[in-house]
Amino acid sequence: MDSKLSSSHPKGLAFSDALMCEVKGRFLQVDHDHHGRERLYFDNAGGSFRLKAAAERFAQVDAIPDNTERIHATAVELQQIQARGCDDLRTILNATGGSVYASLTASGAMFDMVRAVAENVPGTNMVTTVLEHPSAFDAMSLYAQRLGRELRVAKSNPVTGGVDVDEIVRLVDENTCLLNVIHASNISGAKLDMEAIVRRAREIKPDLYILVDAVQHAPHGLIDLRRTPVDGVNLAPYKFFGCRGSGLSWVSDRAAVLPHHRLAGKKPDYWDLGSASPWQFAVLTEIVDYVCWLGGHFTDATDRRELFVAGITHIELHERALLSALLDGNANTSGMRKMEGVNVFLDYEDLSKRDLILGIGFDRIDCTQAVVEYARRGVTVYERVASSIYSKRMLESFGLTGTVRVSPLHCHSMADIEKFLRITQEIATDI
Repeated sequence: MDSKLSSSHPKGLAFSDALMCEVKGRFLQVDHDHHGRERLYFDNAGGSFRLKAAAERFAQVDAIPDNTERIHATAVELQQIQARGCDDLRTILNATGGSVYASLTASGAMFDMVRAVAENVPGTNMVTTVLEHPSAFDAMSLYAQRLGRELRVAKSNPVTGGVDVDEIVRLVDENTCLLNVIHASNISGAKLDMEAIVRRAREIKPDLYILVDAVQHAPHGLIDLRRTPVDGVNLAPYKFFGCRGSGLSWVSDRAAVLPHHRLAGKKPDYWDLGSASPWQFAVLTEIVDYVCWLGGHFTDATDRRELFVAGITHIELHERALLSALLDGNANTSGMRKMEGVNVFLDYEDLSKRDLILGIGFDRIDCTQAVVEYARRGVTVYERVASSIYSKRMLESFGLTGTVRVSPLHCHSMADIEKFLRITQEIATDI
């Protein structure tokens, strides 16, 4: 995000009522579930609302039976859809060159990228953080063990909810073959300072390979590989207003040619195995079209990347305004920081360092029961507990046994936040 724009709005900048109405109208099931029942869906860090256009385009393109590896008109049309989707992934990342890799899941792609680097780049150690998603952390653990390398794990900061740059960089040396870091925590919402991490790590080892899990962060804020030149980034389009069954990754020119699973007749930098589904690329284009449409409300630019930057910047600002209201309330309702019986975990003051995720707890009930109480009142949230493989390592690093994860999306309005706060107060008071 433009630092001047961000600093001008430390508590965010909500969409106008008119734009908010337009935004909601472009998504499916924001206010009601698929049975038509009214609800607040605040579990977008685990799922995500779908764009109507993405769902429609998925059905349209997936219905086409033609094989892309042909020369007739429909095959060429599908090839063009795929090529545009590849271009649009580069638009999201501000990347040039490299290879685009379509997979079934972002998790599978992360294992593939880690394997390619770990098996082919010399070194005695590999570095990651305690806050990684299991797909990154377990891949790093697996290949460190298999190849006899030391796995170095950066500790979390229980004040910020993230991982300090110094803590990561101190683990990197000339014998590090791979650094793998998450862009933003899916527990606390804390954003890691990717620009400083990449710059300082490469000062220690200029040719260091770096992979980034951007699945959680991509729908909430800007990614710019011109400023953070890493070797691999993965996205999950279903968490980015798209559809399930798709992972899309970008691999740098030098990482793309590392030995990896591929058909022998394909080019050295080709990563897809078999025929990718054209709908994956069509859906990604719909996502970028939407963000650019939103950006067009704030800039006169016509360049696709500039429109995308404007759109994602104002998504971030709107979500920051929602986060500020969740924490401090507004003229209509109290925020959770002042609610008796409610605890806001990892409550870092600088909202510019956070995506729209909150971890909360209640004095009188545990987080699992709290999720049940929310559901009784038409609210979907998620419990993060230490018994879960997706939560244990991260929670224990913060000294927590569990938390209720609250994760709205930018298509939620201030009225939605106020409703959630009233329900939270009711749970804290009545239970």
